[in-house]
Amino acid sequence: MDNAPILNVAALRAKVADEDLEILKGVDLTIKPGEIHAIMGPNGSGKSTLAKVIAGHPAYEPTGGSVYFGGEDLLDMEPDERAQAGVFMAFQYPVEIPGVSIANFLRTALRARLEEDEELDLFDFQELLMDRMELLEMDPSFAQRPVNDGFSGGEKKRNEILQMAVLKPSLAVMDETDSGLDIDALKIVANGVNTLKRESPGKSVLLITHYQRILNHISPDVVHVMVDGRIVESGGPEVALELEARGYEEYRKAHAA
Repeated sequence: MDNAPILNVAALRAKVADEDLEILKGVDLTIKPGEIHAIMGPNGSGKSTLAKVIAGHPAYEPTGGSVYFGGEDLLDMEPDERAQAGVFMAFQYPVEIPGVSIANFLRTALRARLEEDEELDLFDFQELLMDRMELLEMDPSFAQRPVNDGFSGGEKKRNEILQMAVLKPSLAVMDETDSGLDIDALKIVANGVNTLKRESPGKSVLLITHYQRILNHISPDVVHVMVDGRIVESGGPEVALELEARGYEEYRKAHAA
C-alpha cells in the first residue's frame, strides 16, 4: 500500500467567514491510506470546523496553513471538485432535499464521478444500491423516499452511511455521525464504516466525535484530542478511554499553561 498521506493538514488556521473569529489556530494532521483517525474534544474546540474546512463549507475561511489531499492542494478546489476527487462528508445535521429520491440522488452522484466516455448501467446501480441497503438493514422502499425529507435523526444518519457505502470515497469525514443515535442505530452505522474498511482497505476515515462509545464498534488507528483550535495530543485507542474516564479538564489546563 502507498505510504504517502491521503490527507496532510499543516498549521491550518481558519475563521468564521465575514467575522473576525478564529477557530482553528494551527492544526497539524496526517492520515495515510487505510487509516481510521478519531478526533475528540469538548464543544467549541474546532472539531466540526476542521471537518467543514476540509469539505469546503463556505461558512468558514482558511487564513493560514495548508491542506493537501492525495498530493493536490485541497484549499484550491471547489466543494464539488473535492467530492469528485474522493472527499466525502457525513454531516452532523444532514439537509433535506424534497422532491429528489435517494436513488436518483445517489445515481447522479455516481455518474458525476465517471469519466466522460463511461456510463453507469441502471441495473448494475440498482444491484449495488440494494446490496448496500441490505448491509445497513434498510427497507428497499427507503430508496424512493425524498432525501432526508421527514426523516428521523437516525434515518438521516443511516442515509449518510448509505451514501458513503455506495460512493466508497477515498476519505470519509464523519462529523459527529453518532450523535443522537440509539445503540442499535449506532451499531448499524459502525457496521457500514467497518464494511467499507474491509472491502476497500485503502480507504480512510476521519471520525469526529464527543464520545468514546462509537469507538467500541469502530477501532481507530489514531485518536487525537482537540482543544481550543489545536490538536494537543495524539495516540492509540487508549487515549479515548482515558478521556472517557477523566474528561477534558486536564487537557484544557495543560493547553492554557
